[in-house]
Amino acid sequence: MSGTPGALHADALASLVSWTAPDAAQEELRQRYVAHLEATPNGVYRSSTPDHVTASAIVLDATGEHALLTLHAKAGRWFQLGGHCEEGDTTLAGAAHREAVEESGLASSLLALDGVPVQLSEHPVPFCRPGGAEAGRPVHHLDVRYLVVAPEAARPEVSEESLDVRWWPVDALPDPEADLLRLVELARERLTARGLPGS
Repeated sequence: MSGTPGALHADALASLVSWTAPDAAQEELRQRYVAHLEATPNGVYRSSTPDHVTASAIVLDATGEHALLTLHAKAGRWFQLGGHCEEGDTTLAGAAHREAVEESGLASSLLALDGVPVQLSEHPVPFCRPGGAEAGRPVHHLDVRYLVVAPEAARPEVSEESLDVRWWPVDALPDPEADLLRLVELARERLTARGLPGS
């Protein structure tokens, strides 16, 4: 069900204003995201250029020993599940959950969402180019990452947006970037602290 115009923006701003960052670098990013949203009414949508907020989910199994990653078709690398916010999204956490469902092929009922952000990651996206006056400038995704927990026996299916999707042992992730390793570390700490169910 669609929300009122601006509802997603308001939710994203409130979530980031109240979020306690795990370290100084994340706090700096939190302030950057908040400033972006305060200055940009459409800042949660891809129409906001050159920067816009995106939502993603690191999916762990209930043991915290495996992470579900997708082989991104455009980037050619393994990442957590996620993407752009859509008009029907009413919360940022909900957008991350929707992306997890769409990209994993798992039923929504199998995916337990922790609605508090785990990590922020700002990064340039060469294949996401703006048009008009902003043409040629690099787009930056202001990614907000959440924890989603799935049952150990959950079997994902490849989506149209991915080349592959599979479970990986957390200590053997494929060519991981530093922020993905940190995301998994933070998500495992959250899983242990909150005891989220896997089903």
